[in-house]
Amino acid sequence: MTPAAVPAVALISALVSAAATVLIRRGLRYDGPYTAFWINLAVGSVCVWLAVLATGGLGAFSSRGVVLFAAAGLIGTVGGRLLRFMGIETVGASITAALMNLSPLVSSALAIVVLGERVTAPLLVGTLVVVGGTTILSLGGRSSGVRPRQLVVPLLSAVCFGVVAVLRKVGLNGMAPVPGFAVNVTAALIAFTAFLVASGQTAAMACGRRSVGYFVLAGVAENLAVFLVVAALSVGSVSVVAPLSSVSPVFVLVLSFFFLRGIELLNARIVAGTLLIVVGVYLITALR
Repeated sequence: MTPAAVPAVALISALVSAAATVLIRRGLRYDGPYTAFWINLAVGSVCVWLAVLATGGLGAFSSRGVVLFAAAGLIGTVGGRLLRFMGIETVGASITAALMNLSPLVSSALAIVVLGERVTAPLLVGTLVVVGGTTILSLGGRSSGVRPRQLVVPLLSAVCFGVVAVLRKVGLNGMAPVPGFAVNVTAALIAFTAFLVASGQTAAMACGRRSVGYFVLAGVAENLAVFLVVAALSVGSVSVVAPLSSVSPVFVLVLSFFFLRGIELLNARIVAGTLLIVVGVYLITALR
């Protein structure tokens, strides 16, 4: 990939991620989030290991890179993605996508606290815009029957993804994107399967005929979107990749209008809150 292709790849990842969100929402009408998540991980693991074989194998890697990508799998893929699935089921695709977009705010906060980065005017303004957008989104959700406490699930997902962005970026110093992502997804699949077995919920690994198509396609799209972000980060800077890949909620709004009618309730506040969050994230990531 050339540096000139990075913006296009980041935007494509946002569109693919939005498509995955819509597919998950449709599939969740028939099966629960655990089933959707396990199939998502299984499909992703198969696809990414085929990609590893197609690109020449694991190549050179360090134990530190393996550990960081495995940790990213546990925090971001198990924690963040599972909470995302639960959020889609609880508060809907549009609200979940918008609140998950707060992950760059978490990354920026960590960079200030842990790495000592300075507070800039765009960061402050962007934060205020994000807070305003989140407030409007919350009010819009309440008018659609969503309780404010239900927003905690997608917010926790955003925190997980904000943390994992740093792990993946550092992990790329010791491992190539394709094998690194393979370690990421495989670690998540092993951990979540072990959880289902230990908790006696192995039935969640079986899927009904009406939802399997949605979940399989969502698994391909979900993992492709994450891989595209990792690939873009391997060549481009976070300040370019993060804001462009963060426009996914806008794509979700558009796709929801066409494909989730009768399933997803949209109103002016949800749309306005989503757009404000996207603008705020752009200010935080692109202009800091």
